This record gives sequence, C-alpha cells and structure tokens, in this order.
Amino acid sequence: AGRVRIDGVVAVTGSRVNPQMTVTVDDTELNMAEDRVVYALNKPAGYISSLSDEQGQGISCFIPDGMRLFPVGRLDKESEGLMLLTNDGELMNNLLNAAGGHEKEYYVTVDRKVTDIFLKALESGVKINNRATGEKVITAPCRTRRISDNTFSIILIQGLNRQIRRMCGALGYGVVRLRRMRIKNICLGDLNEG
Repeated sequence: AGRVRIDGVVAVTGSRVNPQMTVTVDDTELNMAEDRVVYALNKPAGYISSLSDEQGQGISCFIPDGMRLFPVGRLDKESEGLMLLTNDGELMNNLLNAAGGHEKEYYVTVDRKVTDIFLKALESGVKINNRATGEKVITAPCRTRRISDNTFSIILIQGLNRQIRRMCGALGYGVVRLRRMRIKNICLGDLNEG
C-alpha cells in the first residue's frame, strides 16, 4: 500500500534493511534498536524448548500472545533453567555459534558421588556419538566445580544435543537434575519458573 519506506523509497516484498537505513511507516520513523528485545525465561522441567507444540508442552505458553520471539539454544524436556528469547536473529546466531566461545554454565545432580576422577574426565573431553553424523567425537574441554556430594557445575562452550547427559552416561553416571544457570554474563539468579 506504499505505507512503508526505506530511505524514502517505497518498500517492496523482499526489501532488505540494515541498521544504517531509515525505515518509516506512514511517515513515522521506526527506531530499529528499540524494537529488539531479549527476555530471560526460567524454563521448568517438563516443557520442550520449541514454541510450536501440539501437545501444549512447549514454552510458548509462557509468552504473551502476539509476541514474535524465538528461543536462543535449547534445553531438553527434562532440563530446566535459563533460556533466552529474542526477536533479534543476528544476536541469536551469534550466541549459538560455538566459534564465539560463549560460556553456558549448568548445575548437574547425578545418581552417584562426584569424584575428582569424574570431574577431570569431563574437563578433558569425553568420547560420545555425534547424533548428526553417527561418528564418535570427543567433547571440547570444559571447566567443572564440585558443589556437593552429588552435584557439580560444568561450563561449556560447545552445545551438542543432550551433551551433558551423554557425557555423564559415558562415564557411568546418570543425570538426576540438569539446570542451566548462566549464558555468557546473563544469570538465572532468582527468576521465578515460567
């Protein structure tokens, strides 16, 4: 209808906009920086990270109607903790890129006593199957810290599917509880579930 203009030119389907361009709707300028949003969500266990879920178990139930947000990364259904939701695709891609070295910290409770040998094995890398290729891979080095007899912290920069559960399983440990506490410098803190 000619209502949207990019640098004074009427926009057409497929027009691309970069941050240096001026976008107007009905002669009102949009501030693109203000339109970007990032939310932290404390995902409870029992919900999947997907927004579209026919069984009603996706995280979309925590997002107000009409908000177009996408999850940054995933937590499996049994896991809980910090997830980021944004409408900024560039930020999402940057955070998901393992080459960026972005830390993610988890608290993990296991079904056996946490030993120094177990923690050192995790830190050195664990041989697991890459589910995408079927080949064996060794996980990237990570950092760990004992929290209690059965709980430890692990800091990863890698993000393979169900990586922590698979690493623990390869070393004979079962994961009882897995909670993401931090992504980069964004911490879960005391954020309520949901």
